[in-house]
Amino acid sequence: MRRRLKAQVTTENSVNICNSYDIIGDIAVIKTLNGDVETAKKVADEIMKLYSKKIKAVFMQISAVQGDFRVRQLSFLAGENRTVTLYKEHGCLFRVDIERCYLSPRLLFEHKRIPALVMPDEVVVNMFSGVGCFSVLIAKTSGSKVYSIDVNPTAYEYMKENVRLNGVSNCVIPLLGDSKEIINSQLQGIADRVLMPLPELAFEYLPYALLALKSTGGWIHFFDFQHAAKGENPIEKTRQKVAEHLDALGICYSFGFSRVIRSVGPYWYQTVLDIYVSVRQASFYSNRL
Repeated sequence: MRRRLKAQVTTENSVNICNSYDIIGDIAVIKTLNGDVETAKKVADEIMKLYSKKIKAVFMQISAVQGDFRVRQLSFLAGENRTVTLYKEHGCLFRVDIERCYLSPRLLFEHKRIPALVMPDEVVVNMFSGVGCFSVLIAKTSGSKVYSIDVNPTAYEYMKENVRLNGVSNCVIPLLGDSKEIINSQLQGIADRVLMPLPELAFEYLPYALLALKSTGGWIHFFDFQHAAKGENPIEKTRQKVAEHLDALGICYSFGFSRVIRSVGPYWYQTVLDIYVSVRQASFYSNRL
């Protein structure tokens, strides 16, 4: 799509458009350098012409994903002025308001990889569920029980709708609130596997992921934003930071799969690291959280 689009806009305009953009359902979200609205409108018009059967609305992202609710500000450019859409992924449907909730199509690979690892008898805690993509896909793939937590009330309502929409109400338990508080009060020592798909809070919330694991241990899927200068390996830097953190807590662990998911800026990367915790010392954490 990008190649066809660039062929339709002038070189002067194309250099002002970021190389990547999101397509969520039938809505496209583009970015421009320096907030170039006029160029964005021209590109939006071309998108609507080229992909009128697929794309029904185009917005420009005017802020980073930010805040406790992980939302971004959008500016309407072309098509239908609405931010609610139906997103399809791996055979599941997700209704989402892209301006009031977080959903990233950049996690497409992880949305398939992690559910494929879950065994039918596992209990999973998803600490940052958004509208429920990981939770629904895990339930659909394995039939496992998933405690699906999010602090954003709007995302929580869409999560509940998506659980019903995909027929996994018997597996996914939506929970509204801060995962720190919910794990501490309700979910200590129940999980075989914990998902942490919110890099901004990864290290702050890691002790609570450990607290959610069963006393026999389990897996944590840890997402991070990592700075790596030229010649540095972002995965190794993530491992080093996590190792220092877990060593300080006296945790027995080993590292499994890891990868760079994407570049998020000059020398900044989103990474994922699978951590196997062999022993969770319940008394240690109960005394310290």
